[in-house]
Amino acid sequence: MNKKILFLLAMLLVLVVAAPVFAQDTLTVLCTPQEDWCVAMTQAFQEQTGIQTSYVRMSSGESLARIRATADNPEFSVWWGGPADAFIAAKDEGLLEQYESPTATAIPADLKDPDNYWTGVYVGALGFCSNNEILAELGVDVPASWADLLNPALEANVAMAHPATSGTAFTAFWTVVTLEADKLEYPDGKPAEGETVEGTGEGYDETGTPTQQAVDNAFGYFAQLNNNILQYTKSGSAPGTMAGNGEIAVAIIFSHDCVKLQVEGFEGVLVTSFPEEGTGYENGGVAIISGGPEPEAARMFL
Repeated sequence: MNKKILFLLAMLLVLVVAAPVFAQDTLTVLCTPQEDWCVAMTQAFQEQTGIQTSYVRMSSGESLARIRATADNPEFSVWWGGPADAFIAAKDEGLLEQYESPTATAIPADLKDPDNYWTGVYVGALGFCSNNEILAELGVDVPASWADLLNPALEANVAMAHPATSGTAFTAFWTVVTLEADKLEYPDGKPAEGETVEGTGEGYDETGTPTQQAVDNAFGYFAQLNNNILQYTKSGSAPGTMAGNGEIAVAIIFSHDCVKLQVEGFEGVLVTSFPEEGTGYENGGVAIISGGPEPEAARMFL
């Protein structure tokens, strides 16, 4: 074997060995919150570390589907944002890497995975984002309950995301399931905190899971609401933009998304309200994707 071939083989060996090191000069993030947050988080990490950081923005349902589809050859190293239920599903399917971030100690135990597969990074309450001008034209008050959304005057004037693609919509559905379970379990009203009242057993089973009747009742509610839905969007925050642009009267979104729109130019046009029966919330998470291309950079991000 001549010296030239030996030299080329040696260089090839150097490149193969060094490849994992060079790979850590980049980081690819699958990002679920609004675009502004995706830009801010990845740019801040890049500025602090010098690691070239890119992202792809998808809703939580799309993100989970993408991670599942590419499990044999992951495209992303970090998954940031979106309701915890998607992270729980990903953990159960072996799609996340176990890692305890040193910064996770600041997060309350009930807002992170006990086995360190994901950590909560923010909390957001579900609410209604309404266009005052459209409501006035329709002669409808700002909605203050889930029941208010069934008003026939709101026909084709409500929008929400689709549960198959959005964690926002899934949160809305599960909120109504829980409310229906409470009504079945406590016909005279849910007991106050600290008060002990024996339930009927019709709303929750022995494990505390809502019964099938509660789920069926929730489907019944959304079947009625469907009469007033103009569009089911792919993204959880998109209905808020529709409300701001005057396409609809009411959007079912996380309240911080409505506040963001108000700050960006819709103050006085959009108003945030919450259902008096109760509402749900998201615990947005972050996790390392199992087998991702940049594990060291991913750990730095967390």
